[in-house]
Amino acid sequence: MAGILFIVSAPSGSGKSTLVSHLRQQVGALEFSISWTTRAPRGGEQQDREYHFATRAEFEQHIAEGGFLEWASVYDNYYGTSLQALRDAESRGNDLLLDIDVQGALQVIEKFKESVSIFIIPPSPGVLESRLRQRSAAENMAVEEIIQRRLRQAKSEMGEIWKYKYAVLNDVLDEAVEKLRSVVLAERRRRGQPEKLLQAIAEPAAGLEPLAESCLTASLRSSQSAAGLREILQTFGVS
Repeated sequence: MAGILFIVSAPSGSGKSTLVSHLRQQVGALEFSISWTTRAPRGGEQQDREYHFATRAEFEQHIAEGGFLEWASVYDNYYGTSLQALRDAESRGNDLLLDIDVQGALQVIEKFKESVSIFIIPPSPGVLESRLRQRSAAENMAVEEIIQRRLRQAKSEMGEIWKYKYAVLNDVLDEAVEKLRSVVLAERRRRGQPEKLLQAIAEPAAGLEPLAESCLTASLRSSQSAAGLREILQTFGVS
């Protein structure tokens, strides 16, 4: 594609959608794909703003028509990314940002080798469990069996982190947003898109490349500065 395909994903409850919302406010020329889902809207969510809400029949028809870039069944609901979003971004020469679950992200990573994949790490198992319980309660699904299933799924998905190019810890919001933004801008610079660097606020004081490079999963395995993050991953059973 003419632009860059950015993928942001994480286990449910990691806060990725909040990070993506802040990123979109700070970086221009970054189209956002509104995912399809069969789950019910939460709180003040609106059709075609947070999600394209569809019935199971509508979603399955779209699958049959080959209309999805990726799709997956997550906690008994379908989620998917419309192929049209990619086509539209390509036609305008813009970058495309996907905010999707881990199952869907792995499909896209496999299909698009040049995509930029970013895994969002929750600060601790306790924080993740608290968020999942809050979300389950909001969905009227606060049954312990369901919560424990989601926790097991989250732990399993944490183990996929090494398949991503970058990883960002979502502990302090402003710091996480800054790292996410640095990854996007550094990739634009690396791929020769200087005009898109102008469509963002000033570069980080620490420098664009150093901050982005600190998020590379390859460096997380061995870098001394990433020792604390490796300890967090170990609390999730990731080594």
